[in-house]
Amino acid sequence: MYRITLALCTVLLFSLSSAAAQETGSVVKDIEFASVDGQSLKLDLYLPAEPKGSSLVVWIHGGGWRAGSKDACYISWLSQYGYTVASISYRLTDVAQFPAQLHDCKGAVRWLRAHAGEYGYQADRIGISGASAGGHLAALVGTTGGKKKLEGRVGGNLDQSSRVQAVADYFGATDFVLRSRTQPSRANEVGSVVYNLLGGGADEKIKLAKQASAAYHVSKDDPPLLIFHGDLDKTVLLDQSQAIEKVYKQAGLPVTLHILASEGHGGSRFFVGDHATNLYLFLQAHLKPESTPGVAQ
Repeated sequence: MYRITLALCTVLLFSLSSAAAQETGSVVKDIEFASVDGQSLKLDLYLPAEPKGSSLVVWIHGGGWRAGSKDACYISWLSQYGYTVASISYRLTDVAQFPAQLHDCKGAVRWLRAHAGEYGYQADRIGISGASAGGHLAALVGTTGGKKKLEGRVGGNLDQSSRVQAVADYFGATDFVLRSRTQPSRANEVGSVVYNLLGGGADEKIKLAKQASAAYHVSKDDPPLLIFHGDLDKTVLLDQSQAIEKVYKQAGLPVTLHILASEGHGGSRFFVGDHATNLYLFLQAHLKPESTPGVAQ
């Protein structure tokens, strides 16, 4: 958890919505980090004006694990505030089922660590974030660090760690067993997004459903977690964010859940204004703890 004075919060709110941002850096598109069965997996790098020594935040796009693109990077604005942002691709469910998607994300993190010197960002403090399906995968990367059975070998660089130091999850699913009860049409029915991800209903593939659920992997060495969720979300119910919040608190881990009133699944409001500030402060506290006076972890 972090605390900040009202005065500092007001200053940061102003700076994130004004010309106080740094000079825009550069974007390096379509860098291949792996090739799997003939499919090229690529990432885009959004570099700050001064990338040397910057912290890195990985973004994972949403789309129900069956659609979406790394081009939809809703946190690329962080590059204007001194962060390097990597927006990654992964295999969709028309190509592969779980755990392929997790293996791809972990492969991207390992590749990014291995190439930190080439682009200037720091390899030792990496954050990860994503929305919807991407939020699900971001939370999984965060809670499965060091678990060899879920590491995979995508892209190689097996001498590098896929652990991350902070996770920001935007309305992602975290407990497919719970979802099989509260949203059976999305978790159990043939052709539903979770059915396609798991290769069967979550009510039948219980072991795999747990393996694909971040809430079942939480341990005391997991990174701090920031969550955003709308209280009117009917695509991924709020209980998914509340489930992992509960497990994090039981483990004594830092977690903050921001519930957006009158908001559904996604939308620009999640990534602007005070919510953008909340993300920025969270990253400053856990990736750059020395750089923000008044913030306590």
